Amino acid sequence: MQGMLKQDKPIRVRMAPSPTGEYHIGHIRTVLYNWAFAKKHNGSFIIRIEDTDRTRYVEGAIDRILDVITDYGFTWEEGPRVGGKYGPYIQSERLPLYRKYALELVEKKAAYYCFCTSERLEQMREEQKSKGIIAAKYDKKCLSLSRDEIEKNLAEGKEYVIRLDVPANRVITFEDVVFGKISVNTNDIDDQILLKSDGFPTYHLGVVVDDHLMEISHVMRGNDWIPSTPKHILLYEAFGWEPPVYIHLPNLKELGAFKKLSKRYGPVSAKEFLDEGYLPEALDNFLMLLGWSPGDDREVYTLDEFVEVFDIKKIHKTDLVSFDRQKLLWMNGSYIQNMPTEKLLNTLKRFYKNDTEVIGVLESEKGLILLELAKTRMKTLKDFRSFVIPEEIVLTDVEKNVAKIMKDKLEKTTQWNKEIILEVIREIIKQEKIKGSLLYKIFTGREQGLPLPESLELFGKEESIKKLEKVLQ
Repeated sequence: MQGMLKQDKPIRVRMAPSPTGEYHIGHIRTVLYNWAFAKKHNGSFIIRIEDTDRTRYVEGAIDRILDVITDYGFTWEEGPRVGGKYGPYIQSERLPLYRKYALELVEKKAAYYCFCTSERLEQMREEQKSKGIIAAKYDKKCLSLSRDEIEKNLAEGKEYVIRLDVPANRVITFEDVVFGKISVNTNDIDDQILLKSDGFPTYHLGVVVDDHLMEISHVMRGNDWIPSTPKHILLYEAFGWEPPVYIHLPNLKELGAFKKLSKRYGPVSAKEFLDEGYLPEALDNFLMLLGWSPGDDREVYTLDEFVEVFDIKKIHKTDLVSFDRQKLLWMNGSYIQNMPTEKLLNTLKRFYKNDTEVIGVLESEKGLILLELAKTRMKTLKDFRSFVIPEEIVLTDVEKNVAKIMKDKLEKTTQWNKEIILEVIREIIKQEKIKGSLLYKIFTGREQGLPLPESLELFGKEESIKKLEKVLQ
């Protein structure tokens, strides 16, 4: 195996986001593992933007990706916003490099010009399909072009790509830290395009050139990239470069569904989880255990503690890593409940910065006490609003009758504390044969919320009676 830690070289790992949309929560797990591995071995964590797919490029996505990686608590030693000696770190700013190396491969006869039109390629695919060939491959037609033909086509300005010349019937073997020895026959590998007609590299050329020039020691990525790795090995061989150590991670699946994460079940992008009121600390902790285990029953780690115990040899081989959304909700609630109230208050102020109603509650005299009550029941930051901002209260005649009974009984109380209020609530529930959720509805418009006796004690007798009078009107 290529030395797992390459002790003779500095540890340098990278994350290479493509700005084609919102950053996936699974990518944050990969960021976390790369970042922790670099920190543990006093190495460098690098971010490189792979923006060569211009058809799927989304304006503004680069900044949103960098922002969300930062929001999850990660920093990088080299990359956009911080620079570094191996820059630029955005691939569209490195195009002359890729052309240089693509032409070098042509000179070495490891790659070749292809002038085939899209129409010719489509016809080729249809013919292969009619013969029962499912995975169409390029037929190497342009490999047989003479030098004179190539120069004539170039002189005439014919559009071309540069393809990798994959040798026939050769077994490519590489060692993966997680999956062990993997062998692939080159007969199953297409003559991959390396340089596109627009001058941009494909992923395969760009990633190999940049990983080499940036001296990346370990490549840690999702195991869906395993089929691409033999192509990369061929490129490393053609250039005469040493490949990095490969560490392919298990992908995340919906719990019980055995399929990739879907919006049908909840948030998918890293930002969506934050927008839904999940804490970065809880999300990081949850992601740590998706595809890696410490070897004991411990489940709660800070980032620093995770760095201490992280070991790539404990990454799971299975591709069925269940993303248990209920467990995440429980973990997030636990983080909220254990957070100092002042810190939670400031966190909520940032989360609700554009919500004047909630900010008004948080900054009121009762704000901290309300928060103390709420934090014991909150699972996400979004829950706070539902606890402190009432819905429109619409009651039936029967429900209004219960509200009147409650008003009358509360008015007759000579003391005002949660114990007395609880006695009144229990008496009404027993006498009227109702569920406690109806009393929540009378006060808040919802069937659950903050502990009712404590809430009414906090707001005081006069204000509580006024709430009931308003409902009855």
